[in-house]
Amino acid sequence: MHLWREHAEAVTTAVCAVAVAVGWLLLRSGLHAAGVTVLVAGYVIGGYRQARDGVVTLIRDRELDVDLLMVVAAIGAAAIGEWFDGALLIFIFALSGTLEGYASARTTRDIAALMALAPDEAIRLRDGAEETVPASTLTVGDRILVRPGARIPADGTVAEGSSAVNQAPITGESAPVDKARGADVFAGSINGHGALYVTVARAPGETLLARIIELVKEAQANRPATQLFIERFERGYAKVVVAGAVLLGVLPAVVGWWTAREAVYRAMIFLVVASPCALAAAMMPTLLSALSNAARNGILFKGSSFVEALGKIDAIAFDKTGTLTSGHPVVTQVVAMGDSSPDVLLARAASIESASEHPVGRAIVTEAGRRKLGLLPVSNFQAVVGAGARGLLDGGVWSVGRPALFQIHDGLSRTVAELEGQGHTVVLVGDGECRGYIALRDRVRPEAGAAVRFLRGLGIKPIVGLSGDSPATAEAIAAEVGVDAMHAGLYPEDKVRKVKELASSHGAVAMVGDGVNDAPALAAANVGIAMGGIGTDVALETADVVLSRDDVSMVPYAVALGRRSLRIIHQNLAVALTVIVALVLSDLFGLITLPWGVVGHEGSTLLVTLNGLRLLRSVGRPQA
Repeated sequence: MHLWREHAEAVTTAVCAVAVAVGWLLLRSGLHAAGVTVLVAGYVIGGYRQARDGVVTLIRDRELDVDLLMVVAAIGAAAIGEWFDGALLIFIFALSGTLEGYASARTTRDIAALMALAPDEAIRLRDGAEETVPASTLTVGDRILVRPGARIPADGTVAEGSSAVNQAPITGESAPVDKARGADVFAGSINGHGALYVTVARAPGETLLARIIELVKEAQANRPATQLFIERFERGYAKVVVAGAVLLGVLPAVVGWWTAREAVYRAMIFLVVASPCALAAAMMPTLLSALSNAARNGILFKGSSFVEALGKIDAIAFDKTGTLTSGHPVVTQVVAMGDSSPDVLLARAASIESASEHPVGRAIVTEAGRRKLGLLPVSNFQAVVGAGARGLLDGGVWSVGRPALFQIHDGLSRTVAELEGQGHTVVLVGDGECRGYIALRDRVRPEAGAAVRFLRGLGIKPIVGLSGDSPATAEAIAAEVGVDAMHAGLYPEDKVRKVKELASSHGAVAMVGDGVNDAPALAAANVGIAMGGIGTDVALETADVVLSRDDVSMVPYAVALGRRSLRIIHQNLAVALTVIVALVLSDLFGLITLPWGVVGHEGSTLLVTLNGLRLLRSVGRPQA
């Protein structure tokens, strides 16, 4: 029964095709009554759904639509004895409807597949005992066990254990991601070979997976402005077509241009060829295919209108920290002075910074751990606001921080200035006297340069960076990534101003940010893109497009998808209008029969639908 519901339209279209073919053979064999009987069966099997929908629209909405026009044309053909022509019309119209529904069904299947990712049950730990409970009953703070190979039932944080987790169904990452204590995990992802104890962080209805499903559903329901215009035009145009068909069926016969039968026949052809079927199918199959393609690649549009909008952008602005860069500084140099060694200097700095929550301090501790350096006991730790930290170490007070904490000679000052000019953050280490320095830098994402070049190849210009960092740091990153300009020292309101300036001088602008500090600028842009911000409320509420992972190459992929969608829509509209004009003129001059009118008109509908379905394939991704 389920298979019938899912494939009913395809099955009835196939049966209609068989009826049309058999009816034609019977007519050719001289078995007229049998042929007409089989063709009538084809009428009913292939056309009952269109007839029902058309009548419902006429009665409920008092509107004519193309479904009713096609059925009326088919009945009119039968009334003048052209049974095969009418049946062929019904079949080709049903086939075009089946293919047009394929894009929508593909997106619906994507939603069903997403919903199937969430496991029904979870193993909850209570008072040291395990209990199997419905996943929908989990609450924030519950502790759950995820066994090797099992799907994770809720978003949460690893409290104990380590494993490699396959997040591809959620974020699209091709390789499993290592998870250990403190790491975030997502419902629907698949645990690897290690057991994980997870603390639930979100209620079942608020998980990343649930939000992705909701976004895809919203995108399906959304209609872009151009599509809404076409739908309104179609309703008015259908009335004009009916009026034209009535005039064509009466006037030429009255004035003696055609016989009554010829006039009715030409009117039926007109009813078919002038109907806006291809025009109606020009956009939505294309946009639904783009939505499906994007969702499979971790790009979530809040509506099909934003596919169209992203394809029209002229300029793009990137937040620097966390977007063009990883947002996490890493140690690039450790230089010891005097008789100390780099590892000893790093170990002392990491020992002091081990109590710090500052990103620079955490980066120093991480580098010490990477080098397997042991930490020394520190007492009297003190954070020096805006400057660094200090503590009692080996009987002396050691400091780690900005040059302002130390008295340094001119040579070291020049070295620090040079490093800062290259985009590094420099911290000095010493016990009153500077014993060395550590240089750190926010890493440019490895794919950022290729993404910028790809966007430039698409004709996007200018491509700018927006940063709250110092000009020297920002310019160093700009040179490495290859953006056209980098605006530094910006507060959130300054980023909004820059986005508006870009829009006024260059046209439609997209803004790419992390979805939190950049929320005002995301809202100000024509299209706001939150990169890696899928888990944040601000990203979901503010951005128009949400990328499920921290991968800058997804931005040009999304833009290329939007550009290709627009090209295909323009192609479809041109084909639809050209075919309608050509077929109407051919009908008025008596150059085509009803079967050829059906083939030409419905063939154009099939063509634009199939052309739109091409977007189900990948559009290519920038290579570093």
